[in-house]
Amino acid sequence: MKVIKQFLLGTTLALSVTSAQAAEFINVLTGGTSGVYYPLGVAISQLYGEHIPDARVQVQATRASGENLNLLQKERGEIGFALADSVADAWNGIEEAGFKVPLKKLRAVGSTYSNYIQIVARADSGIKTLADLKGKRISVGAPSSGTELNARAIFKAAGIGYDDFSRTEYLPFGESVELMKNRQLDATLQSAGLGMAAFRDLASHAPVVFIPIPAELVAKIGNDAYRASQIPAGTYTGQDETVPTVAISNLLITHSKVSDDVAYQMARQVYENLPALRNAHNAADGIDPELALEGLPLPLHPGAERYFKEKGLIN
Repeated sequence: MKVIKQFLLGTTLALSVTSAQAAEFINVLTGGTSGVYYPLGVAISQLYGEHIPDARVQVQATRASGENLNLLQKERGEIGFALADSVADAWNGIEEAGFKVPLKKLRAVGSTYSNYIQIVARADSGIKTLADLKGKRISVGAPSSGTELNARAIFKAAGIGYDDFSRTEYLPFGESVELMKNRQLDATLQSAGLGMAAFRDLASHAPVVFIPIPAELVAKIGNDAYRASQIPAGTYTGQDETVPTVAISNLLITHSKVSDDVAYQMARQVYENLPALRNAHNAADGIDPELALEGLPLPLHPGAERYFKEKGLIN
């Protein structure tokens, strides 16, 4: 009997080890909890947990693009969101963007929705144009985040430097908005999907204005990832007019050590379950599988490539 128990115990342990080895760990890298990446990342994680066999999925809140790309390079995540310009900088190793060497393990899963550069100011600050930001207190996003890199590009094109502000904070959406609500900041620049919760909260709390970024300024940036666009009227409370701005594509990125089968499923579950993502955040309305391969600044993961070939989007 003792021998049988030992045998059964050994068998149980062996099965446990086999099961653990068979589990697919998928860490979904997002952004701050008050932004758009996070709720979409949670929805994606739920899809993966439900549809990818033996998947053990978790969601990690991060400082968004820059941190996500560095974590993926270190294989400390399996998929993450990042802005297209940050991805290009990471792939090419642009040091001033926070990438000391090219991150060549990175691979694309596909493009999703667009981020919009949204510069919001308290109405009582007197800020109506980019030039009016000089001498004001402003937050430019988390340090080295995609938002902060966008801020540098926009202000450089407008002939403005951080030293032109009376105070510069490096804070994500939620913290920036709280300081504005408390009259400790005059404005913030954030890069996110339209209708993000933090700005809806701010606009319902106090009168605000959205600062236009003219199309001619967008052309001065000299980066194909940036394109002239608009914040439609009525996106936020009190925002009654369309506001010219900049749009940048958000990409889903993985790394080369992720298996082809897992990358295939990661792409498939996103692009074939868009209603679930739209329920998580209306920014997902902008996700179109037909456009998922446009403007990718780095190679597709072979698993994702197989998915898009099956869908007839790659010859």
